[in-house]
Amino acid sequence: MTHQETRTRLLETALQLIWQSNYNSVGVNEICKQAGVTKGSFYHHFESKAVLLCEAMEYYWESTRQLVDEIMSPMHSPLEQLERYIQFIFERKFDEAAGRVRGCPYFASSSLTGCEDEMIIRSQQKLLENGVKYNAALIKNLLADDYLEGEIDPARMGRLMSQYIHGVVSYARVSSDIPTIKADLTEGLFRLINLKPEYWFAIKQASNLNTEANA
Repeated sequence: MTHQETRTRLLETALQLIWQSNYNSVGVNEICKQAGVTKGSFYHHFESKAVLLCEAMEYYWESTRQLVDEIMSPMHSPLEQLERYIQFIFERKFDEAAGRVRGCPYFASSSLTGCEDEMIIRSQQKLLENGVKYNAALIKNLLADDYLEGEIDPARMGRLMSQYIHGVVSYARVSSDIPTIKADLTEGLFRLINLKPEYWFAIKQASNLNTEANA
């Protein structure tokens, strides 16, 4: 493997293992074994497991950002952006065929690494803030085209959306009823952002069609 291939494999392997388990239970030895690299090679690329986690979170965000940029493209109406965003959450966070919830690796790790590592905390905060900014942009678009009811502060609603979505996904990780959780997440999000009721059915119907097409 080239230098870059080794580094990428370590990042992707760490993400996969943390996604399947959690940060504290995944050791350097297991990461190296699954990635097919030596510990010497690991420490050539990363000073510690904490450094690897921070860089893996950034790597994850970059791949996510490209997808979200496409979702939020001006080519789509704000309602289509919301519909695509919900579908993105389903595809990214839930594995219904396997009956499990992937969740978000960097968000899940935040409750398991403790608060003593400032580097990890700063990385997690940065990525959460990035997600909130995209949420706020979506709210601004929906407000501009009169899809929402009432007075809404986009920045505050962006934070609330992030808290709500991550909370539901965390709850879903201990629930076996994924279809119900997905339905609850959708309706709860509509209620949270004050989406006008006349637009609920259109998004739910489109989401159901997308789910069936991907089955």
